[in-house]
Amino acid sequence: MPSRLCLAPMMPMAGMNATDNIATPPHCPNHNCLFHSILRDDWRYKRIGYFWSRCQQRCIPRFLCLHCRRSFSTQTFSTSYWLKRPDVLSQLLTKTVGCMANRQIARDLGVAPSTVDSQLARLGRHCLLFHTMQMRDARPVAHAVIDGLVTFEHSQYWPFHHHLAVEEGSDLIVYFTDSEVRRSGSMTPAQKRKRDFLEQVHGRPDPRAVLKDVTHLLEVVAGGQEELTVLSDEHKAYPLAIRQLVSRVRHLVTSSRARRDARNRLFPVNVVDLLIRHSSANHKRETIAWSKRRQASAERLAVFVVWRNYMKGRREKARGSPTPAQTRGQLDHRVEVAELLSRRLFVSHVALPARWAEYYWRRVRTRALGHAQRSHDLKYAV
Repeated sequence: MPSRLCLAPMMPMAGMNATDNIATPPHCPNHNCLFHSILRDDWRYKRIGYFWSRCQQRCIPRFLCLHCRRSFSTQTFSTSYWLKRPDVLSQLLTKTVGCMANRQIARDLGVAPSTVDSQLARLGRHCLLFHTMQMRDARPVAHAVIDGLVTFEHSQYWPFHHHLAVEEGSDLIVYFTDSEVRRSGSMTPAQKRKRDFLEQVHGRPDPRAVLKDVTHLLEVVAGGQEELTVLSDEHKAYPLAIRQLVSRVRHLVTSSRARRDARNRLFPVNVVDLLIRHSSANHKRETIAWSKRRQASAERLAVFVVWRNYMKGRREKARGSPTPAQTRGQLDHRVEVAELLSRRLFVSHVALPARWAEYYWRRVRTRALGHAQRSHDLKYAV
């Protein structure tokens, strides 16, 4: 179908991202171009007309980089880049942290469940980049409270842990990782036989996975500091992980059987665990909305991290309570959804930690699903 000719740009529509009406492109979007990351005054580009967006019903300006000869548009710098339903993305965040499952969101918005799945993955990637950028120039965390949230993927025969680090004093979620673990606890003889059969077919989780991922968690939290205080429960992997750090670590241990109130030293991470269970449909104790892939669970958790750190007040019952980011002085206001999605973040501009880079490119594999798992390998919409 021939494209519609546009003679002049239209006025911005209500709800449009700020990048949708830019007059000057901030950089070349081609990550192989010299002017993608190194911005100089001698970067030359030119306008090459407009194209008609059927889903947005408006004309969008196009440009041409005169260095790499790659064409692009203002839509290239929008978080809704290449989306046929750009209105869905801005509604996903509050619904995701409002304990709605993906199919419930799809029914509410009148779209296919696959649309929600793909756009939620994009939102998760955006949140990974957003939080990393916010922490890039922030002061390092001196006191971190760590804990593991036990959940599962695909079925209860495939449990895993989300390891979280929360700053004491501000309740800011600093970083998270995940680890596959073997199903444990009381099981019937039939359940043990099924577990053994599944492990013969798909393999057993790495018995050192928790140690490796907690070590990486603490390395990112320490950030090269000389000293760090870590508060945790009596998990046996934590002291072993701390010994592998370059930083001098003061380790304070609190019994997991201690009363979990505000006087407990693990209260900051206990509250986060409670909020995750309360706000995420896939982490309820009894649910049919569990994550079918650890990858999807990490993307949902990234959305939760941004909501908790930058959009939600620390205290539920205190009107106007500051967010964790406001408490530690990183921001002076609450971030709204429109601000979060105001511009597209390029992964080539952000140095993601190793584990989060795996989440971004969707390289985390679920054993029970075999090879039928898509990675994020798009060439342009990165």
